[in-house]
Parts: sequence; structure tokens; C-alpha cells
Amino acid sequence: MLKKGFKQLLAEANAGIDSMPVAMARDMLEDDDVVFVDVREAQEREQGFILGSVHVPRGFLEFICDPEGPMHNPAIAGEKTLVVYCGTGGRSALAAKTLQDMGFPKVCSLVGGLAAWKEAGGPVAT
Repeated sequence: MLKKGFKQLLAEANAGIDSMPVAMARDMLEDDDVVFVDVREAQEREQGFILGSVHVPRGFLEFICDPEGPMHNPAIAGEKTLVVYCGTGGRSALAAKTLQDMGFPKVCSLVGGLAAWKEAGGPVAT
């Protein structure tokens, strides 16, 4: 039997992170101090992504976001606000919690993920 299932992990993550509504995130799209972080898999990203976002598959999150990691992407910087998103918001909440635990001071999860972003008419690249 599992000590914690995904529902409990997700509830704990959501309770401990900041969430950002799509309307607020759209206003930040052009802000150089904000990085949109797409934690979906490569095949999902091929179907569209938030314009200007950085692809950091959740399975490689720690390796890409840690400046000492073997796959580090310098676009992920501790002084920037990281707006993490996935398809609907579950994986991004877990990823935002991980980034927060790693010490990133300004990180949040996009409420509703890319589905909510598209529904609100947010710009999407392919």
C-alpha cells in the first residue's frame, strides 16, 4: 500500500504553492522577469505551447533547473518569476512544489494549464 497517492501529493502541492490565474499570467507574457516553464512531454509540446515558454519536461526538472545540473538551462534563473504549466494543472503544481523545495523564490503554477490558457485565447505557438 502506498503511503501517499497522487491525490494526496497533489493536494499537498496545491496547498503549499502559489497559483496564477490565466488572466494574470497573460499580462506577464511580455515581462522579461517572467519565464513560462512547460513541464509537459515533448509529444505534447509539439501540439502547441505558450509563446516564448521554455520546455522542461517534468522528468528532467531537477537536472535542468539546478545550475549545477548536467542539463541546466540558464533561462531558468532564481531571480525570475517562474510560471509553470502543463496540460491541465496537475503536473505543474507538483513541479512548482519541487522548484519551491529546491529554493526558487518566485514560482507558481498556472491554474488550469494550457487548456485554460487556450480557452482564454492566450497566444499559442506550434
